[in-house]
Amino acid sequence: MLRIPFEEMEQTICRAFIKAGLPENTAATCARIHTESSCDGVFSHGLNRVERFVDYLHRGWINPQGKAQLQTSLAAWEIYDGEMGPGITNAIFAMNRATDLAKKNGMGMVSLRNTTHWMRGGTYGWQAAEKGMLAICFTNTETCMPPWGARSGAIGNNPFIMAVPAANGQHIVLDMAMSQYSYGKLQVKRLADQQLPYDGGFTTDGALTCDPASIEESRRILPTGLWKGSGMAILIDLMASLLSGGNHTAAIDRLEQGSCAACCQVFMAFDPLQITSSNFVKNAIQDTIQQIKSAMPAEEVTEILYPGEQSLRNRKENRQLGIPADASVWNRVIELAVI
Repeated sequence: MLRIPFEEMEQTICRAFIKAGLPENTAATCARIHTESSCDGVFSHGLNRVERFVDYLHRGWINPQGKAQLQTSLAAWEIYDGEMGPGITNAIFAMNRATDLAKKNGMGMVSLRNTTHWMRGGTYGWQAAEKGMLAICFTNTETCMPPWGARSGAIGNNPFIMAVPAANGQHIVLDMAMSQYSYGKLQVKRLADQQLPYDGGFTTDGALTCDPASIEESRRILPTGLWKGSGMAILIDLMASLLSGGNHTAAIDRLEQGSCAACCQVFMAFDPLQITSSNFVKNAIQDTIQQIKSAMPAEEVTEILYPGEQSLRNRKENRQLGIPADASVWNRVIELAVI
């Protein structure tokens, strides 16, 4: 495993994106988000996703010039068409609009259709929290998970994000797929020759397993919470589609254009200071964290963490020491960056 300085990784990814056809400003933004994701420890949607993103650009599945265009405005709710543009820049725009609407109305919502993979969904939770906003956002995806009780895939893992801002920047951010482990996480574990800490799916013979390669082969990832995660995945898909007037998972599948092609996303922001005080927010967060930390750890656990805490620790360490990177992945990105 290599350690790559943040700026070196960011600049290398940016060159790869420019070479693939992205405008310089768009490439710079996308490169920053990919690098920040890896820096926070989400390698699956950071450096590891660069080659696939470049491939989608070459195939014409992403419109490098595409930008979110307003379709409908309903006071605190706006609906946009993403023109199949880069999912990162479309999502940043959408969350910025949601927070602007929240500043004006107390809450704001932006629905986005015909967009592409937003990479790490937690990015947009952190984005809203940095502005002092509570946030909820979610996306639908192509089929990649069996519904509960099935052997074959028919639903997406449909990531769901919630964020609570803290005045000290130690925001509480939940970023979860509807599968116990995403395929990106399986790849990270496989490349590191590691097993999953808990069962993450089934073998081709239908046995639960912690082996990432076996789950990748069977394509039978385990829904989060078993039947509960399966049900949530179905409802997130329909909510994203019906709130944006765009594709549901079955329609995305028919396009056959890779991960999250012409998907739908929803971004909600809430300004807590319009109904309460900053001291109330601060005390609620501190009290909650103190109670979480007071819980007795299980035998195999040394510390209880709140959502987002590990990302903050990874960020601090990797900014100082360099971002961990698989050598084969890094070398391939360097090849893509050669102009």
